[in-house]
Amino acid sequence: MRAVTIERFGDPSGLVVTDVPGPVPGPGQVVIDTEAIGVGGVDAVVRRGTLSGFGFTAGTIPGSEVAGTVTAVGAGVDASWTGCRVWMFTGTSGGYAEQAIAPVGDIVALPDEMSSIDAVTLGNSAAVAHFALAHARFTTGESVLVRGAAGSIGIAAVELAARGGASAVAVTTSSEKRGERLRELGATHVLDRSGDGGANAPALYDVIIDVVAGPDTPAFIDRLAPNGRLVLVGAVAGMPPADFGTRLLSGFQQSRSVATFSLDTVPAEPLDTTRAAHFAAAVRGEMHAVVHDVLPLDAAADAHRQMDAGTVFGRIVLVP
Repeated sequence: MRAVTIERFGDPSGLVVTDVPGPVPGPGQVVIDTEAIGVGGVDAVVRRGTLSGFGFTAGTIPGSEVAGTVTAVGAGVDASWTGCRVWMFTGTSGGYAEQAIAPVGDIVALPDEMSSIDAVTLGNSAAVAHFALAHARFTTGESVLVRGAAGSIGIAAVELAARGGASAVAVTTSSEKRGERLRELGATHVLDRSGDGGANAPALYDVIIDVVAGPDTPAFIDRLAPNGRLVLVGAVAGMPPADFGTRLLSGFQQSRSVATFSLDTVPAEPLDTTRAAHFAAAVRGEMHAVVHDVLPLDAAADAHRQMDAGTVFGRIVLVP
C-alpha cells in the first residue's frame, strides 16, 4: 500500500510517499481501507522531532485518526464489523496510509449521514475538548478562554463551552476574520495571540484551554481568576519554559492551578460513548466539523506547510 513516512525529522520536506506492506490483523484487531485521514497538530509535533524521546524513529507513518470501511478482522473480532464504516484511532502513528489497523476497541461506527471527512475532523478533537473541559471542572456560568482556537480542538472547545453555558467564551487567534468565524461558532470575545484586545473581554478567566503552550505560557497563567484552572492539551508552540511554575507560585494566594490532559487517561467506554454522541450531534447540526481543505495523500507535506505557516482554520483532511 502507499503511505507517507517521516524519512527525516524537521521541516515538511521530510515527509515522503512510499510503498509499504499492508497491515494484517492480529487477534482483536481490524483493518480498514481509509477514506479520510485527519491531519492534526500532534502530527506536526511528531514530524518536527519534538517528541523524539517518545520512541519515534525515521520511517514512522504519522497520523492517528482515520475513517473508512472495515475490510478484515482478526481472531476474536465479530465478523459483522466487515463492511462497516467506522472512525478509527491508530495510536500515535499509522494513519497516513491507504490502509490502517487498530484494536477493535479503538473504532466507532459512523452514522450513515456522517461523512468520513467530517468524522476525522471531529473524532479526536471534540473528545479532547470535551474531556479537557471536564478535567478543568468547567461548570455553567464560568468564563472560558480558548488559546489557539482556530484549530479543530480549539473550535470544538468553543462550541462545547458555549453549549455548556459559559458566561464568556474568549478566543485567541491571528486575525479578525478568523475571530468572526469563531464568533459564529460561539465565541463572545476575540483576542490576539498574546491575549490582548477584545472589547469588554474579561481580564481573568475561570478556565483556560491551551492548545499552544510555548514560551508565553506564564503570561496566560496570569490570566487565571482566583481558583482558575489552565489545562494544557497541546504544545503547538513547543514546551513551556522550564521555570513556568514560578509564575504559578508567584500568585500563590490566588489558588490557581495548571494541569495537562491526554485522552490516554480516559477509559475506552466513556470515550467511545462521547465520540458517538458528538457524531450524532454533528448530524443534527449541533456541532460543526470545520474542514479547511481536502488534499490527496501525496500532498501531506503541503498540508504540513500550511500548518507550520499558521494558515489552517479547522482541519486539513487527506484522502488516498
